[in-house]
Amino acid sequence: MSDDRLEIHANGTRRDVLGGAAAVAVLSAVPASSTASAATPEAASNQGAKTMSSGYVTTKDGVQIYYKDWGPKTAQAIVFHHGWPLSADDWDAQMMYFLDKGFRVIAHDRRGHNRSTQTDTGNEMDTYAADVIALTDHLDLKNAIHVGHSTGGGEVAHYVAHAKPGRVSKAVLIGAVPPIMVKSDKNPGGLPIEVFDGFRAALVANRAQFYYDVPAGPFYGYNRPGAKVSQGVIDNWWRQGMAGGAKAHYDCIKAFSETDFTDDLRKIDVPVLVMHGDDDQIVPYADSAPLSAKLLKKGELKTYKGLPHGMCTTHPEIINPDLLAFFKA
Repeated sequence: MSDDRLEIHANGTRRDVLGGAAAVAVLSAVPASSTASAATPEAASNQGAKTMSSGYVTTKDGVQIYYKDWGPKTAQAIVFHHGWPLSADDWDAQMMYFLDKGFRVIAHDRRGHNRSTQTDTGNEMDTYAADVIALTDHLDLKNAIHVGHSTGGGEVAHYVAHAKPGRVSKAVLIGAVPPIMVKSDKNPGGLPIEVFDGFRAALVANRAQFYYDVPAGPFYGYNRPGAKVSQGVIDNWWRQGMAGGAKAHYDCIKAFSETDFTDDLRKIDVPVLVMHGDDDQIVPYADSAPLSAKLLKKGELKTYKGLPHGMCTTHPEIINPDLLAFFKA
């Protein structure tokens, strides 16, 4: 996607999941257009530079993007980008861990998701990245670390490739959708378009049931023999998904499955850690993480044997220390 196109969307415009015995995909995304015009913090500061707050940034097309911003404002900032069809709440295990380590932790609901405006337009990667630009401009983040899971990993790749100089120091892609998910002549290892058509059909037919089946099965690997199933985790996934807009979620399936991030990955010149479970049933490992790591100028691949797509939630005791080590390197 060209810089010109991204700039157009920044000025206000448009645009993981199930896999039965076959295969499936679920992901994440994030923000949308232009510069911030307003913010309304809901929780206030503690002492000095240490604060815990939340608020909204309004894009030029009038969309309100919800965000959490916790910790010392002078500390190293980490920005978390969630997957489809979730929200900033999906990062609880990481937000609390890194807040305790002295970091400033930030996470937002992308447009159409949870507390952000339920948009019927702009539900695509150019606008998601432009929304991140609006957020980072509003918070005036310098040398931030951006961490994206699933669809959010695509959003991170697209944003970091177009970010203003000095805005980003490092990035992490976790179970992320790049380089591209859908199968084609150029990407023979991808998932057939029929898989994603099935997602769309299931969402329209019975979104509530679909959003139960995904976390209860492939997302967290709960369909594997001997899996330790958490009903609370399943319910929390369902809660986050159902709080978003059906139209935005429907459009986002195309965004996470058909966007080609190859050029974005090649452009990125900051260190990037690529983390992926080799039992990921949503974003199949072989056609994602190893390919992304090769395209990156400063990419590092870390593979997790037997871990599922939602490993940040199921195995934070493994993922969080590895993230910390990369942040401090």
